[in-house]
Amino acid sequence: MNFFREKLVVCLVIVFLTVNAICQEKTNSVTDSEVKTEKKDKRKKKNKKIKLPNIDLSHWSVTTPALNLKTGKATSVEPPEILSYATDERLIPYMYNDSTSGTLVFYAYPSGATTANTKYSRSELREQMVPGDNNTNWTFSQGGTMKGKLAVDEVSRDSNGKYHKVIIMQIHGRLTDEQRDLIGQKDNNAPPILKIYWQDGKIRVKTKELKNLNLAEPYILHEEVWGDDDGYTFKQEVGFKKFTLEVKVSDGKMVVVLNNSEYKVYENIHMKKWNVFENYFKAGNYFQSKDEGAFARVKYYELSVTH
Repeated sequence: MNFFREKLVVCLVIVFLTVNAICQEKTNSVTDSEVKTEKKDKRKKKNKKIKLPNIDLSHWSVTTPALNLKTGKATSVEPPEILSYATDERLIPYMYNDSTSGTLVFYAYPSGATTANTKYSRSELREQMVPGDNNTNWTFSQGGTMKGKLAVDEVSRDSNGKYHKVIIMQIHGRLTDEQRDLIGQKDNNAPPILKIYWQDGKIRVKTKELKNLNLAEPYILHEEVWGDDDGYTFKQEVGFKKFTLEVKVSDGKMVVVLNNSEYKVYENIHMKKWNVFENYFKAGNYFQSKDEGAFARVKYYELSVTH
């Protein structure tokens, strides 16, 4: 009896160990599979989150609110240095990637560092048809188009609870060296023919008009002979949502398009007279306040220029 009892015990032990090994193998297999799946899901989520803006900066320079100690003015960075903006300590606080939304962010606030002929600071791109060269620009007869997909991410309010204004796109005029010397001006600055504002959640456009239509060159080159028009506010409200802007320029004509559906067309004698100036596109965050603690963030998903 003892022999059979011992035999039975041995058999039961062998069965238990075999079943336990099989279960353990299955458990390990399921665990390994779950771990692999979990790692794969994490990789997918990580890759899904990382996005980059669709913007080629090889033909843009940028100006930020940072003070350039050498010049005593705002900091400007040109190509090819601007291409390293993601690791450039001069630019990181004011121009950086938001990899979640896939945008290039422009941050600006009131500071002591401004550019010539203005009291406001900016984090703004300036078109350079020839990288590193501000002397090669374009006229209305040559034409050009700037397209952008963007959103105003955040803007501070003034003491009355009203949002501060931000200029998000421009066409700026420029004198050639010959024109500058002809009128005895110290720099090449000319008026901006176009300013596009984000104002209270809407897009507002301002342009220039010649005060006296009988003026001709060289008198027409002086900034003071040009005045502001009454401006135009698009009917659509963009708020803090993503929207598109397109600016198309041709001989004697300028068209601003919001969300491919609303148009403001300028085709008049002022546009024809403007052909005397060279121009360049600007885009970003030209902040329009000097209030203490004020700021704005503008996000660009896409930006392109063609001529």
